[in-house]
Amino acid sequence: VQLQAFGGGLVQPGGSLRLSCAASGFAFDDYAIGWFRQAPGKEREGVSCISHTGDTTHYADSVKGRFTISRDNAKNTVYLQMYSLKPEDTAVYYCSARWGLALMDPESYDHWGQGTLVTVSS
Repeated sequence: VQLQAFGGGLVQPGGSLRLSCAASGFAFDDYAIGWFRQAPGKEREGVSCISHTGDTTHYADSVKGRFTISRDNAKNTVYLQMYSLKPEDTAVYYCSARWGLALMDPESYDHWGQGTLVTVSS
């Protein structure tokens, strides 16, 4: 099982980024995918997740209305489109996979990839 998040970078407050999570080595379209982030000195937190079909999505209150999660099962990829970025969105972002329901608790996820750093700063 391999998951790789990429697309992070430095962006000004109010800017946008799209993160991608590329997966391989497992039946991608049978797994829910979650996006999580961890800022320095803080615990890892759930940002958004999507069911294996893409029909169900969840968002943390802090990102609702600003972030959109989607997936393309033909490409084994999940996306996180981020708009109106704020300095408090600065963190390393990770994607993870789990069999079953899409959940926001990182402890529920089995497979993790390397993260991508998002820095929101002027």
